[in-house]
Amino acid sequence: MERVVQFTGPRQVEVADCERAALPAGHLRVRTRYSGISAGTELTAYRGTNPYLTRTWDPESRLFHEGDPGMRYPVAGWGYSEAGEVVEVAADVAGTPGVPEVGDQVWGIWGHRSEGIVPAERLTGHQLPDGLDPLSGSFARVGAIALNATLAAGIHLGEQVAVFGQGVIGLLATRLAGLSGATVTGVDTLDVRLDAAARFGAAATLNPRTRDVAERVRELTGGAGADSAIEISGAYPALHEALRCVAVGGRVVAAGFYQDEGVGLRLGEEFHHNRVELVCSQIGGVPPALAGRWTVERLQRTFLDLVAAGRVDTGSLVSHRVPVTEAESAYRLLDERPADALQIVLEF
Repeated sequence: MERVVQFTGPRQVEVADCERAALPAGHLRVRTRYSGISAGTELTAYRGTNPYLTRTWDPESRLFHEGDPGMRYPVAGWGYSEAGEVVEVAADVAGTPGVPEVGDQVWGIWGHRSEGIVPAERLTGHQLPDGLDPLSGSFARVGAIALNATLAAGIHLGEQVAVFGQGVIGLLATRLAGLSGATVTGVDTLDVRLDAAARFGAAATLNPRTRDVAERVRELTGGAGADSAIEISGAYPALHEALRCVAVGGRVVAAGFYQDEGVGLRLGEEFHHNRVELVCSQIGGVPPALAGRWTVERLQRTFLDLVAAGRVDTGSLVSHRVPVTEAESAYRLLDERPADALQIVLEF
């Protein structure tokens, strides 16, 4: 039997048993070892705030429409950061160059389930780098999200960058911005995450509950403001503060998954008067200016290469390893006590 994590309603989680499916042509079967929970995205389904639960996304017009929801409970097998071992390869793709073989450790996306049946082309070249802990493979996607946001910021050597939100992806963005040559200020409302930001290379850390972030960033930058800011918490007040903290003509990268209406976001103030450039970073694509050279696949591979080279530490981000049978407690912890957790990884 296969086990799969599913949301059966708002704040309702169960681990269901499913019959093992036959392997179709052109596919691989992967036994999951680790599956990382992406707190920002997955909690939208857990809490019931995801727009797909109330609207329909039209991929042709690329618009949301009122009416029937595009996603309904139960929402099964969410998750997009998995690592596991190939246990079966369809005969028609076995031996194809780049396609993993039985026994290979691979990374990819197949959701919170004990086994994934994945098209071979989606795992081609996805063998983990030699010597890399398989647990690190579960960071490929979240690391790509952080790298995508960092590239969208267009960071140049010697620039000042503020990163709002120091959860897992924000901490990775802080590290990657530093590797890109920036002096980074980490911003979060949780002091424990600010401590982590300092370990990941932030030169300064700020808690908006105790001081005005934009004013302090001005002090740190000789009155000019940050060259760019990356907002990755998904909170509208944080996006507003990011717009306040950048210099005239500065850039703000909105990389969070924002829910509901924009309460706390006042675009008639600093955004308007300082002519701030506001751009979106979303893992469905790369920054348009880089589309000729970069792909989402390259983002993921580059991030894992950085981890394998010891330039990014993912192991210290794992605060909890939770058996899949206890998945409900993992989501409850992230929802109710976010200060007590960073990356929670489900173990199979």
